[in-house]
Amino acid sequence: MRIDIITLFPEMFAGFLDYSIPQRARKKGFLELELHNLRDYSTNRYKSVDDYPYGGGAGMVMTIEPIDRCISALKAERDYDEVIYTSPDGPVFDQPMANSLSLCRNLILLCGHYKGVDERVREHLVTREISIGDYVLSGGELAAAVITDAVIRLVPGVLGDETSALSDSFQDGLVSPPVYTRPPEYKGWKVPEVLLGGNDRLKAEWRYEKAVERTRERRPGLLKEDSAFKAE
Repeated sequence: MRIDIITLFPEMFAGFLDYSIPQRARKKGFLELELHNLRDYSTNRYKSVDDYPYGGGAGMVMTIEPIDRCISALKAERDYDEVIYTSPDGPVFDQPMANSLSLCRNLILLCGHYKGVDERVREHLVTREISIGDYVLSGGELAAAVITDAVIRLVPGVLGDETSALSDSFQDGLVSPPVYTRPPEYKGWKVPEVLLGGNDRLKAEWRYEKAVERTRERRPGLLKEDSAFKAE
C-alpha cells in the first residue's frame, strides 16, 4: 500500500512514522508512505498557501492552486483509489471504514488547516471526506495519522499475528472483552478460571459474553441496531 500525505507540517509525522507498527510496515515493505509539503507547490514568492475568505469573516482559507498542483503531480505518476480530506464535518471514521480503506492500493490524505480549504477543492479534487470525531483540531495532521495507523495495521503481513486485528474492538460490532496475562493471581485479584482451563469453546463463549456485556455497559449505541443483541 502507498499513502501520500499532503501537509503544511510534514515534520509532525516524524515520531509517528519512526516507531511501532508504522515503522515495521515500512521496513517490511508493506507500506510506502510519502509526505508532501504543500508549500513546495506554491507559485508565489512567499510560498504562502492561504488567503482571506471572499465575503469576509475571520481566519484564512487554504487556496486551491497549490493543492491542485500537488494532487495533479501525484496522479500523473499513479492511479489513486481515494483522495481523502480530513474534515471535521465528514463522516466519522470507524472500523468498517478502516477495513475498506485497507483494501486500497494508493491513497492520498489532504490535511486541512486554518478555516479549511477552498470549497472547490472539496467539490472537484477530493473523493472522500473523513472526520475522526466531533471536535476541532489545529490541523488535519493528527487525523491523518490516526487514519493511517488504523488502516495499515490491517494490511496483510504488517502484524506478526494475522488474526490479531480480527479480534480488535469494533471488528464484530462489539468492544473487546477483558484480557489478562501472568501472573494468574496478584494481591488476591484472580484471572477468571475459564481462561486458565483447556476448553477453547468455553473460552470463546466467555469472551463473546463479556464483549456483549461490556459493549452494553459502555457503548450501548453499538448494539441498538442489532435485534439479536437486544433480545438478550
